[in-house]
Amino acid sequence: MKPNILFILTDDQRCDTIHALGNDEIQTPHLDALVARGTTFTHAHIPGGTCAAICMPSRAMIHTGRALFHLDRVGQQLPAAHATLGETFRQAGYETYHVGKWHNGRPGFVRSFTGGDEIFFGGMWDHWNVPAYRFDPTGKYDSQLPMIENIWTSNKITLRGGDHVTAGRHSTELFLDAAMNFLRQRRQDRPFYLNLAFLAPHDPRTMPERFRAMYDPARISLPANFLPEHPFDTGNLRVRDELLAAFPRTPDEIRRHIAEYYAMISHLDDALGRLLACLRETGQLDNTILVFAGDNGLAVGQHGLMGKQNLYEHSIRVPLIFAGPGIPAGQRRDAFVYLLDIFPTLCDLTGLPTPATVEGRNVFTHDREWLYLACCDGIRGVKNHRHKLIEYRQGTQVFDLQADPLERHNLAGDAALVAALRRELLRWRDESGDLQHPTGQQFWSAWTR
Repeated sequence: MKPNILFILTDDQRCDTIHALGNDEIQTPHLDALVARGTTFTHAHIPGGTCAAICMPSRAMIHTGRALFHLDRVGQQLPAAHATLGETFRQAGYETYHVGKWHNGRPGFVRSFTGGDEIFFGGMWDHWNVPAYRFDPTGKYDSQLPMIENIWTSNKITLRGGDHVTAGRHSTELFLDAAMNFLRQRRQDRPFYLNLAFLAPHDPRTMPERFRAMYDPARISLPANFLPEHPFDTGNLRVRDELLAAFPRTPDEIRRHIAEYYAMISHLDDALGRLLACLRETGQLDNTILVFAGDNGLAVGQHGLMGKQNLYEHSIRVPLIFAGPGIPAGQRRDAFVYLLDIFPTLCDLTGLPTPATVEGRNVFTHDREWLYLACCDGIRGVKNHRHKLIEYRQGTQVFDLQADPLERHNLAGDAALVAALRRELLRWRDESGDLQHPTGQQFWSAWTR
């Protein structure tokens, strides 16, 4: 029988939040063990996003293997012409099951999965009161819960879906239990594809007390690239994420945010340990390919920013780990990969043909020389293994990523370097389809350099 697939996706987890990969302040023993057991791609990226909710196009790219400008306008829906990961494995005889967040429209969900539980159609919510659906084989998902208070504002909003709320249970525990129930009760006559999409560590950053107590904000190091404010207007300085901390940012507030961020990730790590134990206890671990990834990064005080609506390394780089049968153990690779490469990689690992609509590449056999980057309609960029160019409507940044990985020293005064990088930017702009996308049209019509 073909190997099972367990794909674990976290929300807003950046690449430097695993102890084994160099972060001495965070406690992630089970992620550390997964790093030792599999192959880690230390330069996994998203290309950015075409709306402020970066996770929506990021997840659309994951589920379809399509490039950023070859989705629908913002990645909100998965067009029927684009094969999905779940659909591909479903058609190959897999039992496809989803637990947790789905942010890419109900039609794409319905054709992807044969089962599921605790399904959240949305972007973010109160972790302790998640409005979720039970799996509906008819695919209707039309139940409505009554008016529910939005806990991060004083407003009331009408919930767009959900047939129940499990009050008082954290989303990480809720989704973990649903996933383990599936692993214990699933059919044994065919392989499974389990898509487990957590809401953590996305804000509002709340977690069980024992994880919060693991991190004293006073003992958290301030990022070396911390700034009270970003030095110029990026075009995204008043989006929701940036309003989570006061202006100017203060060291004490940023340390508190980082401590809470780490606590949520340690809670996720604990859930991962229990999930792997369940796989081991049910005899499924050795025949299961595990993929662990984050959907986008997050600033949390770096460069004077809080969110992911930018093209700095902390926002475009994410964790990506493969482990299981046929995957080398204890390896770390610095190849440039996108999350959209997960789709064809899983097809190759399981011997399935990759659908013609998929544009990604197998991460084990390809390394991109250049990455083209975009954020909303105000930022564009390009990078290779040495340099990064970021163009804003208001200015230009160039960084030597080898000498200055925290992107603190702008080399935009080097005219020859800027010119060479801009040639690549324009080349990849034309190849990416950016000029045919509404956000690209807005950016390039305003860019005059």
